[in-house]
Amino acid sequence: MGDSLDIGYVQQLEAQVANLKLLLEINNVLNTILLKPTINIDALLGYLMDAAAKITHSHSASVILWKEELGELVIAATTTDTSNLIGTIVPLDSIAGTIFKEHKVVLVDDATRDPRHYEGIDQTNKFITQSLLGVPLIARDKVIGVLEVINKKSLPWTIEDTRNLTILGGEAAIAIEVGQLVMALQQANTELADLDNLKNDFIAIASHELRTPLGIIMGYASFLQEEDDASVSEQATKVMESAMQLRRIIDAMINLRYLKQKTEQLQREPIPLGAIMDDLQHDTLAVTSSRTHQIRFHTDDVHTRIFVDRSRLLMGLNNLLNNAVTYSPRNGEIDVKAWVNLVTNEATISIKDNGIGLASDQLERIFKEFYQVENHMIRRYGGLGIGLSIAHAVISAHHGTIWAESDGLGTGATFLVTLPLAETVE
Repeated sequence: MGDSLDIGYVQQLEAQVANLKLLLEINNVLNTILLKPTINIDALLGYLMDAAAKITHSHSASVILWKEELGELVIAATTTDTSNLIGTIVPLDSIAGTIFKEHKVVLVDDATRDPRHYEGIDQTNKFITQSLLGVPLIARDKVIGVLEVINKKSLPWTIEDTRNLTILGGEAAIAIEVGQLVMALQQANTELADLDNLKNDFIAIASHELRTPLGIIMGYASFLQEEDDASVSEQATKVMESAMQLRRIIDAMINLRYLKQKTEQLQREPIPLGAIMDDLQHDTLAVTSSRTHQIRFHTDDVHTRIFVDRSRLLMGLNNLLNNAVTYSPRNGEIDVKAWVNLVTNEATISIKDNGIGLASDQLERIFKEFYQVENHMIRRYGGLGIGLSIAHAVISAHHGTIWAESDGLGTGATFLVTLPLAETVE
């Protein structure tokens, strides 16, 4: 007699260990699913159903979720052989409704004798619910639905069944809520990506359409600037200055995508510092009238190389130079210098102007997106306020540094950029 009791006890312990191992396996699978870049909520729920039926030795299982927008309980998932029930509304006066409203576990050994049993599901599925065990799905102290298992293969329901399903219900509730949040985030990201593509398409089309007439305007204005009539020449200069301002805005629009520039997006190669300065000077002469500003270039070391993406770096430096031009007075003086520090293994490029200057509290804020040094209601200078932000992103992607110096308003400003030498990178 004693031996048979010992054998029964050992078998019970073995069954409990097997169930705990299964719960642990289920938890690991759920974590794996939730850690994937994309989540298939239907696959997640389907796995939960099969796991619930298996761990309670039941014929089938279902997840019934509360839909806030409908104010109804709706079957969200079932085991594969009852999948045609998905989307069915379950009354609140049913067994599932009782579990949901009262936040308690309900077990029924004979569903045909329980007045709360909703026979509509059985009729739809041509299926007879004989027994049922259900637990509330609780996530962050809020009941989000019900987990049910139906028709236990060998009655009655046991304490072990209730405990296992309760544990699984807790894991399921968290997994479902996380899955729904991730799917909502994925949907939001998709919508944002569509909106971003629409924005990029608009900018590409608008900038292309604006560049053609703008080029014609600048061509005629440049031609009229050469007229002997001082009045005509002066008016043409004003047109040219306005056209240049519009061109800078168009360029800024095109370069919006570089606000989030990443290192891996760069095509870097060793470039002599002198070559970068020559390119910058050439670009400046192409877009800036020598009649309005005096821009001087000086390089101490033209041969030492820096490891950069040539086009992206020039875009960033041009934004800095355009900023100096914008905020300097007519005939303003701008000095562009470059030198090498072999102690720190860095090249430095500075752009100094004698413009409106910066207050001390603006020295860092000017690199924020769309920041303007002037109040937008009384602005004298144009622009979108992203040129410096783009320059900052580009320089940072090169593992360089950028900062501004100024003695205060009315004293001009100096922007400095440091970049690692190619030899130290290689």
